[in-house]
Amino acid sequence: MKIAIEAQRIFRKKKHGMDIVALELIRKLQKIDHKNEYYILVKKDEDHKALKETGNFHIVELPGAPYPLWEQYYLPKAVKKIAPDLLHCTSNTAPLKVNAPLVLTLHDILYMQKIDLTRGSWYQRIGNLYRKWLVPKIVHSCKTIITVSDFEKKEIDRQFHFEEDKVKTVYNAFNPGFKPITDLKALTVYKKKYHLPERYLLFLGNTHPNKNMRTVLMALSRLHREHAIPIPLVMPDVDEGFLNKTLHEINDPGLKDKILLTGYVPNHELVYIYNLATVFLYPSFYESFGIPMLEAMSCGVPVIASNRAAMPEVSGGAALPVNPESAEEMAIAIRRLLTEETLYESCKNAGLKRASSFSWTLTAFEVLDIYYKIVQPRKTIRPQNATI
Repeated sequence: MKIAIEAQRIFRKKKHGMDIVALELIRKLQKIDHKNEYYILVKKDEDHKALKETGNFHIVELPGAPYPLWEQYYLPKAVKKIAPDLLHCTSNTAPLKVNAPLVLTLHDILYMQKIDLTRGSWYQRIGNLYRKWLVPKIVHSCKTIITVSDFEKKEIDRQFHFEEDKVKTVYNAFNPGFKPITDLKALTVYKKKYHLPERYLLFLGNTHPNKNMRTVLMALSRLHREHAIPIPLVMPDVDEGFLNKTLHEINDPGLKDKILLTGYVPNHELVYIYNLATVFLYPSFYESFGIPMLEAMSCGVPVIASNRAAMPEVSGGAALPVNPESAEEMAIAIRRLLTEETLYESCKNAGLKRASSFSWTLTAFEVLDIYYKIVQPRKTIRPQNATI
C-alpha cells in the first residue's frame, strides 16, 4: 500500500494534543510496518528532529501557510502528485476535494455545538468556525472515521446519523516516558529550574473555556479560605493576562500569590513536573479522551477528573470524579486526597494500573488494520507480540 498521512503540525516547536497523537501514531507505525510506503505530509516548521525518515517512511514538507489554505490547497495538490491508496487526515478536518480514499480522525465534535465567540482566543474562535463549516461537508465522503472513545463515537453517530460501522473507536495512549522517576538528582534539577514548591496541585489547562480554569481557581480559593489548606497551584503554559482576568472575575486577585506559572514545558521535562506534583486536576467540561489524565496516572500521581464526557470511560474508575461546575466539590476532593492517606494511595495505585492498559503500539496496529480493510479488505492485522 501507498499511504499518505496528514500531520500538519508535528514539526512545530510547541506541540499540543492532536500534534502529539499524530506524531506518536506515526512513530509506532514506523516500528511495526516495514512493508508499506508512507508519505507524511507536514508544514515546514522549527522542529525537524521530531520525526526521521526511514526506508519506507518519507517526509513531504509543504509550504507554511494559514491552516485552511494549507489544507485546502497545498495538501490536495501534494496528494495528487503522490497518488496514494488512501489519505489519513489526523486532526479533525480534511480537504473538500482530494484524489484518494479518505480516512479522517475526528478527535471530537465540540465545535458543532453553539460556539461562544466571546470566549477563547481569536485563533480558537476562527478555527472552530472553520471546523463547524467544513466537517459536515466532508464526513459523509470518508471511507472510515476514527475517533478516540466510545463516548465520542456515540456523539458523532448522533450528530451525523452514520451507519453503525462508519465510525471506529481507536483509543489514544501516551508516551511511555511518562512513568515514576526515582532519580532524585534529576528531580531536583527540574524542581529548581521551574522553582517548584514541595507540594502542589498541577493543572495543565489553557485559555480555552472548556479546560475550566475558572472553577479550578474558585476551588483553590475555597481550599485556602474555607478548608485551611494553603497548597499552591502550578500551571504550565498559561497566559498571565488570562490568569489575571480570571482572578478578577472570581474576585480573588490575592490568590495569585499561591499560583506558579512555569511557561511552556516540553514533554520530556513535563514528566518531572508530574512526578513532583501531589495531585493532578483534570476538570474539563468536555474531553473526547484525556491523554494528560493517563500521563499523570502513569507517573503515580492521583487524579481528580470531571465526571462528564469520556473521562469516566478513559479513567476506568481510577480517578476521583467531580462535577466540573462545582468548586466546592472539587475543593472537598482535593482536601480528601491531601488528608486521607488510604484514599491517596488507592487512587495512586489504581491510576498506575489503569494507565498500563494503554499502548501506542496497539493503537498503531488498529489503525493499520483500518488501512488494510479499505485498500486490501481480505487482509487483517493482528497485534501479536506487540511491545510498547
